[in-house]
Amino acid sequence: MKLSEQVKPISYLKAHAPEIIRTLKDNPQPVVITLHGEAKAIPQDRPV
Repeated sequence: MKLSEQVKPISYLKAHAPEIIRTLKDNPQPVVITLHGEAKAIPQDRPV
């Protein structure tokens, strides 16, 4: 997966949170969440 596909605005997170959680479960690549064009959070799955 390209890094550009892993960068999402906060509005996408708000509208698609369950989808992002499923994606993190299936693909452990972090997702970069942006606010006003700046990276603000990087949710990622971690082994338990």
